[in-house]
Formats: sequence, C-alpha cells, structure tokens
Amino acid sequence: MNTATADRAAANLATVQEIYSAFGRGDIPAILDLIADDCRWEAWADNSAQRAGVPYLQPRIGPSGVGNFFAAVAELEIHHFEVLDCIAGRDQVAAEILIEASTPTRGRFRDEELHLWTLDANGRIVRVRHYVDTAKHIAAAAGTDTTSSA
Repeated sequence: MNTATADRAAANLATVQEIYSAFGRGDIPAILDLIADDCRWEAWADNSAQRAGVPYLQPRIGPSGVGNFFAAVAELEIHHFEVLDCIAGRDQVAAEILIEASTPTRGRFRDEELHLWTLDANGRIVRVRHYVDTAKHIAAAAGTDTTSSA
C-alpha cells in the first residue's frame, strides 16, 4: 500500500467512525452532510428483505433517501449497538457490527452484521450495503422474536 492509498484509507476510516459516532449521538444531520447526492443506499439486484418489505433495508438514493432510512431505524428500539471492528481501504470501509433491536411489530432480532461503505475521492459516501441475516430481519419485521431459543 503506497502512502497516498494509506492516507485515503485512514481518511475513509475516520469518516465512517464519525458516522457511527454521530449515530450514537442521534446527530443524523451530521451523517447526511457526508452523503453524496447520488449515494446508492442498499442497492441490490435481488434482496429478500427488500422484497419482504423490511422498512429499514429498502433501497434509497441521496441524502433525502438516507434520511428516510434513519427515520425507519428510529422506529426500532435498539437495545445494543456496537462497532466491533473496521477495515479500511482506498475506496471502502467494512465495519463489523453487533446489534440487538425490537421492531414496531414487537419482533426482535440480534444480528452480527457487516456494513460496507464506499467513498468517493472527496470522502463522501456513494454506496452503503448492510450484509445481514435477512431471515432474522424478515421474521422480526413480521413480529417474531428471533432471539428466543424456543
């Protein structure tokens, strides 16, 4: 890795860490300031959770779309959210996340997720994908507690 790539990776990592920090503070406007106008949030060719209508996993575009994502997330009762680790490269940052939350339908899930952030040369977010256990999220959105061992 050359110096320019290492510097860009470090800057990308700092941006994503600031996003998680802002999320923890509830400062959604600070996050939206880092979203590119053409950001593709949850852009998938075929995603089971999207077909099932899981509100917070729907595709969005740009800051207003990402704002709608955070509005959907605000409907969750988050019991635990932890960034376990991050790995940064020239264009992307991968974050390992542990989350436990309840849905408005009284469903509940605990998931170990990967969030993949893609940044442009200006350090703005141009794509985000949440790699999740879609079966858990679909069941929780339908009102099932997937954390119970019943």
